[in-house]
Amino acid sequence: MNITQYTSEFKYNWKLAAPVMLGMLGHTFVSFVDNIMVGQIGTAELAAVSLGNSFMFIAMSIGIGFSTAITPLIAEADSSNNLEKARSTYKHGLFLCTTLGILLFLLVFFSKPLMYLMQQPEEVVALAIPYLDLVAFSLIPLVIFQAIKQFSDGMSMTKYPMYATLIANIVNVVLNYVLIFGKFGFPEMGIVGAAYGTLISRVIMVIYLAVLLRYKKRSAQIVKNIKFFVLDILMIKKIINIGSLSAMQMFFEVAIFTSAIWLSGLLGKNPQAANQIALNLSSMTFMVAMGLSVASMIRVGNQKGLQNFKELRRIAFSIFFLGLILAVIFAILFFIFHKVMPTIYVDLSDKVNYVDNMEVLSIASKLLIAAAFFQISDSIQVVVLGALRGLQDVKIPTILTFISYWVVGFPVSYFLGKEDMYGSFGIWLGLLAGLTTASILLFIRFNSLTLKLIQDKEDNSPELIN
Repeated sequence: MNITQYTSEFKYNWKLAAPVMLGMLGHTFVSFVDNIMVGQIGTAELAAVSLGNSFMFIAMSIGIGFSTAITPLIAEADSSNNLEKARSTYKHGLFLCTTLGILLFLLVFFSKPLMYLMQQPEEVVALAIPYLDLVAFSLIPLVIFQAIKQFSDGMSMTKYPMYATLIANIVNVVLNYVLIFGKFGFPEMGIVGAAYGTLISRVIMVIYLAVLLRYKKRSAQIVKNIKFFVLDILMIKKIINIGSLSAMQMFFEVAIFTSAIWLSGLLGKNPQAANQIALNLSSMTFMVAMGLSVASMIRVGNQKGLQNFKELRRIAFSIFFLGLILAVIFAILFFIFHKVMPTIYVDLSDKVNYVDNMEVLSIASKLLIAAAFFQISDSIQVVVLGALRGLQDVKIPTILTFISYWVVGFPVSYFLGKEDMYGSFGIWLGLLAGLTTASILLFIRFNSLTLKLIQDKEDNSPELIN
């Protein structure tokens, strides 16, 4: 095997993926800033943000997962210079994501009473409800942004969503500081202030990207003068068929991490706060893998449009290889600094909450050891899943993700996560089991599918995946 046939693609893969990584990290950074600032108030407030965001994670997974249907369709249309198909995909994708954003907001808003039925700490629920009201409304601009972002990614214009996200983060940090702690004459709003910061920054993010793409030559001819309510049922069905299954894939994964938040809540507010710290740190490295997943989706989608399946396979494996290298680096860093990283989330000089804070740090540091191990499997599964989406292969991967996370992962988390077993660490062993199973099954699917496509083409009967 000549390794340079894969490493030679690293530069272009990175050029595509890096802006997506920074943009995705921007989404996570909003949560990161919220957690650090809220953590200075107390562990109950940090647990409340964790509980509120657990509902948001589920809704976001559906919205973001659904929107990923736009990228491979745009990438395929772009590589074959099909302007009309690109315009249709953008318009219908934007319409469907706007509708979905409104539905998700209503779903989260009216699901708040469930918190009282989940055996979560009462003080945490009381703090979480007003926070969730505002953050739930921010789902509408977030999912709209995702539609525009996925279009931009599909056109290989990955840097513009990154700009939008970076601007939104600056706004979020400033507003958090002002509103959480009551600076410059503003009232001290606590975690509700963090929710206002998130909402306003997401609205700005949408406006910036939408306006920017109208003035860029490559995108202007597609995004301008679209008749938003003149719809094609066939295109709607196509996007829903791909998007709904992509949403389910992301939902199955995010839901098991959300279940980890709820299972931690059964152990108490400190295990729940520790879980939030470990989850926030590991989600930041996951966004790097997500960037490569989008690059994988774009490049595989391009090659699918050209019907060049051997080149598609070579390019995909080059992205898998790059993802593996980065995952190993992150795994090492998590293992070395597992005791240091959680300290940035709590105020160690807070004498009132000192005992709680030390317990949170102790639990979180152990969870980061489990997170170090699943860096590799988490990276492999999401990058391979991106390649399968680029092929518009969504049905079998959806089944595989369900099996991995809910037939394998969740039972392990539930059984080992009990207080008389391994507690929080046992919950994360279940996450490790689920991610590892997913990485193996999805890679087997991609490997067998691409070999079949190559064989079919050589037999002069290429199979196109619908």
